[in-house]
This record gives sequence, C-alpha cells and structure tokens, in this order.
Amino acid sequence: MSEILRTIGVKRSFPVAGGLFWALKGIDITVPEASLTILKGRSGSGKTTLLNIIGALDAPTEGQVFFDGKDIAGAGESEREKLRRTKIGYIFQSVALIPVMSAYENVEYALRLAGYKGDYRERVMECLRLVGLSKRATHMPEELSGGEQQRVAIARSIAHNPKIIYADEPTGALDSATSLQVIAIFKELIEKEGITIVMTTHDPKLMEYGDVVYEIGDGEIISAKQTQEGGDVRE
Repeated sequence: MSEILRTIGVKRSFPVAGGLFWALKGIDITVPEASLTILKGRSGSGKTTLLNIIGALDAPTEGQVFFDGKDIAGAGESEREKLRRTKIGYIFQSVALIPVMSAYENVEYALRLAGYKGDYRERVMECLRLVGLSKRATHMPEELSGGEQQRVAIARSIAHNPKIIYADEPTGALDSATSLQVIAIFKELIEKEGITIVMTTHDPKLMEYGDVVYEIGDGEIISAKQTQEGGDVRE
C-alpha cells in the first residue's frame, strides 16, 4: 500500500508566559493511501494540532510534512490555500453547514469554491447518494437530524474529489449507532472513491475500524498499530 502522507520530526510550539509550550514534540507518522487512519488521544493530547498541520491549516515549528510526495511544511499561505481548495476535504464535529442553504446548496457551494469544472448537479447528487441523502437534497439543515447534517458535511467534503479528508472528532456529538453509520460511510468512500481519511477521536469503540491507529499523548506518539484491513462495521 503506497503512502500519501508522511511526517518527520514534526514539532509545534506556542508562546506562553515564561517561555514556550510544545504541543507536539517530534511526530513521525505515515498515512497509507486509500485507508482510514485514526489519531487517538484525550483532549489536549496534541491530535488536533497535528491534524491542523497535516491538513495545511497550520505550519510546524520544526519538521517536515510530505503530502503527495511534496514537503508542504514551509509552503506559503497561497500554496496551502490552493491545496485546501483542490486536494483536501475537511469534516468537523460542529458540522458547520451554512444554515440558509439546503443540503444540495451546501454541497454545491464547495464545488464553486474549488472551481470544479464538471457538471455541478450530477456531482452534488452523486455525493448525496453516496451518503444516503439524495431524497433530502432540498431540506434545510434545521430540518435534518444531527447524523444527517454530518452526512451532508461528508458529502460536501468529497464533492471536489479531494485526495484526502481530515475529520476532527466527526462522531463526537453523535450517539453510538449514528457514529457507526458515519464510519460505515467512511469505509465505503475509501472503497468506492479511493479517498484517504484521517480522523481524530477519543472514542475507544472506533479504534477497531482503523487501518492505522496512532495514539498520541502529551504531544508524542505513544503507540502505533497497523492492520491489513480495518474491521467491518456491524450495526
């Protein structure tokens, strides 16, 4: 399995009274292409800081981040913005759908931001079908359940055909059954679209579904597990 992402010695510091706080202390990870990689850790462990760096939202204080064969650690903001618009998708716990837009319009908006060249309607409906919401395309976010809103967010994140999706606690606000539905969608997207997904979580019940699981504690990798294939999602 080829890799799409690798970090070498990634460190991140933040100024605090009396010196520096090192949120990351030298992170080395490898993310296989077309896989589900899970970053596990408690709140404050550094997993979201790492996700922001590998997701081109922030730059490391030290170290290298190779994405698709290129070191993006020292990339300027314009280059990082281009990556975010064209090759990267994001999913957040807060969902962050635009409340005055329907499910269809939220997904279509992502295509417009990315400058998508294909047929907008065909791609939007394809993405909504992939997450099981083609019949809810005209519904507003307030008319959707929390799980349905998260599925719209997933459809929005894949609309522009990114190579990789970063999901920060995507199941954090969902119940166990709905969380498993989200993971099942992730696995289907990996299989059908060839997308790579990196997600953070503190939920131990989701660990078995990762192809690669890194546990982070106090800004360091404290364990790493890789399997040939992540577990099947069973209701």
